[in-house]
Amino acid sequence: MTPLIELRNIYKFFGGLCATNDVSLTIGKGEVIGLVGDNAAGKSTLMKIIAGVHKPTSGEYLIDGEKFVAHSPRSARNAGIEMVFQIQDMALVPELDVADNLFLGKELYRKTLGLNLNLVLDRRAMQERSRVLLHELGINIPAVTEKVKYLSGGQQQSVSIARTVFFDARLVILDEPTSSISIKETRKVLDLILQLKAKGISSIIVSHRMDDIFTTADRILVLRRGRKIEDVRKEHTSMDDIIKKIINAEKESMSQETLNQPTA
Repeated sequence: MTPLIELRNIYKFFGGLCATNDVSLTIGKGEVIGLVGDNAAGKSTLMKIIAGVHKPTSGEYLIDGEKFVAHSPRSARNAGIEMVFQIQDMALVPELDVADNLFLGKELYRKTLGLNLNLVLDRRAMQERSRVLLHELGINIPAVTEKVKYLSGGQQQSVSIARTVFFDARLVILDEPTSSISIKETRKVLDLILQLKAKGISSIIVSHRMDDIFTTADRILVLRRGRKIEDVRKEHTSMDDIIKKIINAEKESMSQETLNQPTA
């Protein structure tokens, strides 16, 4: 089956710094990828390449087997790629209510005198559709008319993830989605990621919490200094093995470089 996303030999340079070094990967439809690595491993750069924030210096980016050039985050979004940031960076508007945030950028308007003047928001329709979606996803919100700023961190994160469904996401990139929220709310957010999978929506989850990765991911990718050093199915590895890969990767890389040096 043709993968939803395929990256081939991706390099990204910032001046003389190689942030992404010959990375290739595939993401299947409905597949959850756990992306892990130490600080400065290249995770953020790789995510931003997929999300259209950065253009790769070289390499190929394919969607459904066709070459794709993400000129901007908007072009990636139009292709069905959504990014959900950490709590403190989420693109929610605190002063707007839940329904308005869910429809932000895709507002519904009601007809006036038989003409669609695009002047009057159809809040009733937006609120009703919001209630249906949140119920389907099992998201417990006091009311869709509640301002986002009054929601807990976990509820805000759930609203941010739920919005990707309204935007017809095919791939959702989640950057530390459970940071700064309680254990109980973490469980709900992870369940929501699995519900996206059940709907056929692919995900990349970036997290330092190995429990989160092993709860949700089908495959786990380990990056170190911009290189992919592991790409393994969850059932073929363990939490200890992945942690060892993250910790020992630098030593392994240095040893390999030494072996590759020509002898005098």
